Amino acid sequence: MSDVKLRRLDEFRWEVPQEGAMRVPGIIYASDRLMKAMGQDESPKQVANVAQLPGIVKHSLAMPDMHWGYGFPIGGVAAFDLEGGVISPGGVGYDINCGCRLMMTNLRAEEIRPQIAKIVTALFHHVPSGVGSKGALKLPRSEEKNVLVEGARWAVKNGYGSPGDLESIEDGGCLAGADPECVSDRALERGKDQVGTLGSGNHFLEVEIVEEIFDRDVAAALGIEEGRVAVMIHSGSRGLGHQVCDDYLARLVKHVDKIGISLPDRQLACAYIQSPEGRQYLSAMACAANYAWANRQMLMHWTGEALERALGMSPRDLGMRLVYDVCHNIAKIEEHVVDGKKVRLCVHRKGATRAFPPGHPALASKFQKTGQPVLIPGDMGTGSYVLVGTERAMGETFGSTCHGAGRVLSRAAAIKASKGRAIRREMEDRGVLVMAAAKGTLAEEIPEAYKDIDEVINVVHGAGLSRKVARLRAIGCIKG
Repeated sequence: MSDVKLRRLDEFRWEVPQEGAMRVPGIIYASDRLMKAMGQDESPKQVANVAQLPGIVKHSLAMPDMHWGYGFPIGGVAAFDLEGGVISPGGVGYDINCGCRLMMTNLRAEEIRPQIAKIVTALFHHVPSGVGSKGALKLPRSEEKNVLVEGARWAVKNGYGSPGDLESIEDGGCLAGADPECVSDRALERGKDQVGTLGSGNHFLEVEIVEEIFDRDVAAALGIEEGRVAVMIHSGSRGLGHQVCDDYLARLVKHVDKIGISLPDRQLACAYIQSPEGRQYLSAMACAANYAWANRQMLMHWTGEALERALGMSPRDLGMRLVYDVCHNIAKIEEHVVDGKKVRLCVHRKGATRAFPPGHPALASKFQKTGQPVLIPGDMGTGSYVLVGTERAMGETFGSTCHGAGRVLSRAAAIKASKGRAIRREMEDRGVLVMAAAKGTLAEEIPEAYKDIDEVINVVHGAGLSRKVARLRAIGCIKG
């Protein structure tokens, strides 16, 4: 249990007061019940540890889905000054640009409920999933490097989607500054045949029904209609991104010793943003981020094909269209206002989602009135939320909100809690048909392993970090 002091600020905000080597205070967003769960692990201490890093600005922040992570807490947000601040691979995470993508269809709930078994089976067999899964493409090294530079644009250029999709992806599906020469041969080897694969663990492909609309105007602008069928994909940069993180952590652990940065936890290994080591990591991270966007673009393509075959429909009749694609394990150079002045910062969002408000220049024209769509999945027994970004998030959290429900049980604890239970049957009793590539995945992902998604969402909505638009309920789920 964490021994970090906490001071309640209001209904949804808790302060970790600045003390010792902390350069700034910490702020944790949580309800009473969520804070009790957070206090059971060391994640509040990780908030305080992050506050000790050089160049951190304003606060070390944590969203209501926070739980213990590598160095930084998952659900953590921290911004660093470009001149004196640092970049940390642990502040991005192993699955670089892990993220969510939501597609709407022309289908209505009553049309597909009788066919859900056929649909889920088709998706399971057509979309590669699981540890080490391989896709239909085997990329030569030169073409893989093009993926790392171009991201989702590469997939669209090669026939896996339309140019219009790019407007509905954060940063247009391509992060600038990617340099494949900063990515190791080992990472490239791991990535060569995994583009277009779902992965394992908490990654999923879910068939959902739009169950409730909270903001009809914004929902209509996003093409979200009550009773319609949607598909959500949660996946990342696969083995390539994992290897990039592994490579640079090993390098930067030695680097901090050389330059004399004192760390409370070696998992916070970092480099100054403007140093050669810092710039190389940013370039490699951008490569992995672009790989992840290409991956989700490919996954959307395979998903459309599977649905068309299963239902015997044409692409036009299916009408599958991208609502939005967000990332939640990344560091970005962005402009923010601090103490009344515009400054450029390196914003780490580890298990956190960008939530820019209406009118922000980084958003495509179609989202200028709504604000950035925010996609927040819950556990496999519940469903997901769509929200939009706010001005308050820009002022308080560098335009950030939560990324999911957040775990309350470790994978080992979840397996123990599920011993002797028929998890797939339990999910069917809840109205969710589940298929998984690995037997142990369902045990690790039981609903009680996660926080109550409704409570997490009520915190970010109540705190003004993002606004509820719609709630979606899962009826079919593919787990990696």
